[in-house]
Parts: sequence; C-alpha cells; structure tokens
Amino acid sequence: MKADKGSGPLSDINVIPLVDIMLVLLIIFMITSPMMQHGIGVDIPKVTAKPLPTKDEPQVVTVTKDRQLLVNDKAVNLDDLKPTLQFIFANRDGREILLKADSSVAYGFIAHCMATIREAGVEKISLVTKPIDEN
Repeated sequence: MKADKGSGPLSDINVIPLVDIMLVLLIIFMITSPMMQHGIGVDIPKVTAKPLPTKDEPQVVTVTKDRQLLVNDKAVNLDDLKPTLQFIFANRDGREILLKADSSVAYGFIAHCMATIREAGVEKISLVTKPIDEN
C-alpha cells in the first residue's frame, strides 16, 4: 500500500499570517508615531549666536506664553521653583539650567525667574534661542 502524501505531519512553516500581522503593526506605528511627538508651544526668540557645548545633560526650565513654569516638562509654581531645583541639583556637581522662554513673556518675569534659579544655587543659566534662518 502506498501512503497518502497529506496524511503525515507538515514540515514547512506558514509565514504569511506573521507577515500580515507585521505589516499591520508597521502601518499602525507609522501613523501613530508623529502623534506621540508632542511638545510645549513656546515661541523662542531668534538670534545669530551659535549653540554652546555642554558636558552633562542640563535641566530645562520652560516659561510658556501664559507664564506657566515647567521644569523638564513638569508644571511647577513660581514659589516651588527654588525647592524643586535644589532637590534636582542636590547630588550634582555641574549646575546648569537651560531657560526656554516664550518671546512674548515680559522681561521682568524672566528676570524674576532667573533670580529664583540663581537663589536655588544654579551656577550657569543659558537662554535657549533659535537661529534667525530657522522657522
């Protein structure tokens, strides 16, 4: 008697369902990844200065158009700015802050924020700007 060809176990793997699932996941990630990149809308002033080199990754203090303060994208009250920065820099040697402020915020408020940052013991405050030719 002759054995049927289809009665034994299959030895090849069907990869078509795997490829279908991978293509669907690829399309989903391609569509959703631009949506995951969100930021804070801050209109940074434009200047001709070159960027400064840094050793460590500095902390960022952001001042939004409505004078809301953010330390590394976390909202902070102006009264809590000094203790927050003191906590962040408690065990660090290099104390550097990047101050990223909206260009429509009054100079007096920015100066007050800079004074508060200095009181927290930060040695270096750098203002974040954009090159003039960048939109």
